[in-house]
Amino acid sequence: MTPLALTIAGSDSGGGAGVQADLKTFADLGVFGTSAITALTAQNSQGVHRVDAVPVEGLVAQIRAVMDDFEVHAVKIGMLGSAAHVSATAAALRSLEERPPIVLDPVMVASTGHRLLEPDAEAALVRELMPLATVVTPNLDEAAVLAGRSTQEALVAWAKAQSVAVLLTGGDVVGDTIHDVLVANGAIARQWNHPRVGNRPFHGTGCTTSSAIAAGLARGQGLVDAIDQAIAYVQDRIADAHRGSVGQGNPSLIHGRGRHPAWANE
Repeated sequence: MTPLALTIAGSDSGGGAGVQADLKTFADLGVFGTSAITALTAQNSQGVHRVDAVPVEGLVAQIRAVMDDFEVHAVKIGMLGSAAHVSATAAALRSLEERPPIVLDPVMVASTGHRLLEPDAEAALVRELMPLATVVTPNLDEAAVLAGRSTQEALVAWAKAQSVAVLLTGGDVVGDTIHDVLVANGAIARQWNHPRVGNRPFHGTGCTTSSAIAAGLARGQGLVDAIDQAIAYVQDRIADAHRGSVGQGNPSLIHGRGRHPAWANE
């Protein structure tokens, strides 16, 4: 059976993040990708210039069209934009008789600073989508918004209090080493440490990480293994981008170079 994943996210015209990055990541990792687009963004490596939300009815129709025809083995949720889009996505997923693993990337602010989630949608995301997720993957800035606190200790404490696994990604913290921390069942389950590459943020790391985790779950991996191999895949993509990226702004990850070696023997 071919593993299949659904991404519910915004479109990135620059191709480095959003649905485009998700689908390229799925393909890289041997997973058939489907999509439900929440918004069209006029975006490139230098910033977000315009956002046009897809009508809620159109978003729901996309999700249903995929779910009615395909066996979906994992769902990745990215940019939703409004409370209405959050609620509609949650309702569509709750209606499923069998819900696949869900990776929730709470996309709030682009790496260039553009806000991508309306303030009233934050509470809806916590209330309606987080309880459905297998894992939530906020960076530390996003976690600070969700937790209402900003220190590392406070964010870990917030993550421990959640009923869902939380992967705190540390790429937005200044320093030579990046720390990604998985908190599950009220405790730190695993920590990954890897050196920072370059001196600018890479465009699409959050989207690629969450979609790579979804790809692993779609392939039947456990959560820790899926995260472990997703981080290895993203580090490989960052190395490629550092050697020569596209665009004139923040370097975009380079997808489409084939499967990461970690999957070679599966």
